[in-house]
Amino acid sequence: MTAVPHSPDWIAHHARSHGDTLAVVDLGTGRRFTYAELHERVDRLAAALADTYGVTAGDRVAIYTQNNSNVFEVQFACWRLGAAYVPLNFRLAVPELEFIAGDCRPSILFHEAGLADAAAHVATSAAIAHRVSWDGAVPGAVEYEELLAASPSGTVARHRNTHDTLACVMYTSGTTGHPKGAMITHGGMIWNILSATGPFAFRTGMVNLSVLPLFHIGGINAFANPAFHYGGTSYIMRSFDPGQTLELLGHPHVGITHFLAVPTNYLFMSQHPSFATATFPTIVTAGIGGSPTPTALLDTWAAKGVTLQQGYGMTESAATISAQSRDDAARKVGSAGTPLLHLEHRIVDEMGDDVAVGETGELWVRAPNISPGYWNRPDADAASFTDGWFHTGDAVREDADGALYILDRWKDMYISGGENVYPAEVENVIYRLDGIGEVAVIGVPDDRWGEVGRAVVVPTAGAAVEAETILRHCRANLAAYKVPKSVVFADELPHNATGKLLKRELRAAHLAGAAEPVTPSP
Repeated sequence: MTAVPHSPDWIAHHARSHGDTLAVVDLGTGRRFTYAELHERVDRLAAALADTYGVTAGDRVAIYTQNNSNVFEVQFACWRLGAAYVPLNFRLAVPELEFIAGDCRPSILFHEAGLADAAAHVATSAAIAHRVSWDGAVPGAVEYEELLAASPSGTVARHRNTHDTLACVMYTSGTTGHPKGAMITHGGMIWNILSATGPFAFRTGMVNLSVLPLFHIGGINAFANPAFHYGGTSYIMRSFDPGQTLELLGHPHVGITHFLAVPTNYLFMSQHPSFATATFPTIVTAGIGGSPTPTALLDTWAAKGVTLQQGYGMTESAATISAQSRDDAARKVGSAGTPLLHLEHRIVDEMGDDVAVGETGELWVRAPNISPGYWNRPDADAASFTDGWFHTGDAVREDADGALYILDRWKDMYISGGENVYPAEVENVIYRLDGIGEVAVIGVPDDRWGEVGRAVVVPTAGAAVEAETILRHCRANLAAYKVPKSVVFADELPHNATGKLLKRELRAAHLAGAAEPVTPSP
């Protein structure tokens, strides 16, 4: 075997020091790989990317799949070459995916066989020359395992990554109606893990269960990548199943120590028939985030002996901005914890001036785990950063002990089932229909999803616009979670003297039930 230079590499390091340790289990396929086996697979894939497809430092590699352990093989293979991977949200509509792929121009697209038709459309639209499919061969794509089998290991000269090397481009919905790619660096990945180690008790030997989608920063960095970094084990669930999750969390021989989910996941588990008799003997950290958590849900899990530690973060922070310790979870119920180690923060008013302790303002943060900016979007960078401070867009207050309370979105975003929805994106789609004079999309409370969208529509004079027409159009052009759950027709929308739409007033009116009747989606 040819000797190659050694650049810092988590998987290679653990393969040398404890190669027999179980690294990953794919619950959907039953695959199980030790660190030695994972290292060899990553090396073969890196060689194939470099030698067969010409992938080199700075290139992008896209992944379009439901949860699969192969996602991490692609991630680590890209990192060995200095390339960045781009996880695509499998819930997005094809036009949305085409925009993302056209923006970042990946060299190759990995996808599952079940998404082959959409993948082919995206590849054609963005001129992606190569496709690789796992879980079965499909026309126009190379089969993943055959690619690995044909590729040698031990031949790749690893790229010397620095903390500034791009590791990932992760797209979030944009306030202007187009997704924007948050650039996550290797330094961002490392500093996020180091800073979150204290509150979440990351450690050697940790065993993580991943149920959040791996196209999400929470899916990859909370807590799968920390487990790989510390040489632990990650169990990857294809899609969240409450019964299976409860079974795994309660299995003493599986030994799950770390688990993170959104409130909807915890709610569904608490409503499952097996929850009444479930036990959680090995849990060290049960994290919860993504949207506000009802106190009743925290109490339900506390009664089972599980302290849910709330955290707060976003794509641009490589996952985490603040987190509760186990002690604070009980002492500071409702808070998002305290800011992480190595993170500076400010809470400012609309002029960018600091507010007093206890007052509400927008949270600004500065830290080495924060994204340096957005891919090809200097306009978004200018709007989101001030002298290195990232504007989170969230309204926050801080108590005398430094605990943060997320009160509202400073911007108009709402969160449905843990997914961020930006109204401007939905409104842009609705405006494509004839007969739409004005539309505003707001988030309204929902018992199941936390919040859901409501479209408030003012038709043009004489137009006969039907709610179902609007909803059907949205379903064809947007991911399902972005489609409004109800439509309300109005004579006018509230504006200020300069003509700016007053969404705060609109939300207040609808929360007070002032705009009935509502036409729900089926």
